[in-house]
Amino acid sequence: MNNILSLPLLLKQLKLMTILKSWEEAEQQADESKWRYGKYLQFLTELEINSRYSSRIKRYVKESQLPSGKTLATFQFNAVPSVNRQQIEAFAENTKWIKECHNLIFFGPSGLGKTHLASAIAYGAINQGVRVFFAKTTSLVQKLQQAKSKFQLPEAIAKLDRYSLLILDDIGYAKKDELETSVLFELIANRYEAGSLIITSNLAFSNWDQIFPDTMIAVAAIDRIIHHSTVINLSGASYRKKESEIQKDIVNGGKK
Repeated sequence: MNNILSLPLLLKQLKLMTILKSWEEAEQQADESKWRYGKYLQFLTELEINSRYSSRIKRYVKESQLPSGKTLATFQFNAVPSVNRQQIEAFAENTKWIKECHNLIFFGPSGLGKTHLASAIAYGAINQGVRVFFAKTTSLVQKLQQAKSKFQLPEAIAKLDRYSLLILDDIGYAKKDELETSVLFELIANRYEAGSLIITSNLAFSNWDQIFPDTMIAVAAIDRIIHHSTVINLSGASYRKKESEIQKDIVNGGKK
């Protein structure tokens, strides 16, 4: 078919939807700028590639279930001096650690931004085409336990295998229940050297007997997590509390 009228049908068949929307306008621009055929083709293909990239990133962000707005740009590094900004930015910008199934563990008390930092790194990874899934550990464990009760745990864990990076937020709040923590261990064991984890916890490894009732299971879980990992310890006063005090001071007109 050499008839130009058939071009829209051909583009639809090839699923080149951005080119379908743009080729006529681009053709006019090509005529005005006296582009060679190769330049015109390059312009259209770049439009298609950029559109597909943008759509994929939006899809990855939506499926990740990451908290909204928790990016590097919105984290107050000056409020938490124990955080090495260059280190965090490196993890967000270079995904080699994910390809190598490396883990990150954030330890520290509540209010220092563990979840924010984990999410910020994840947003950076998504922008580089990495699929991510964020979950509160207690919620995810309950879902896995329900799947296990229906003899569907392998399938549920397999679905999580689609994500190169899995974030287990607030693992320290997981219930000390043998049935529930056994599925948590199965998840950790399944991802060992097969996928990356970011874990946030208010409990140091020495207190993980509060998560796993069986000490041997706790040791086995820690062993698998820490084998290929970077541990980041956060310390200091809660910056959420500081923000609250600042807002309160603003409302009171600066009066103490």
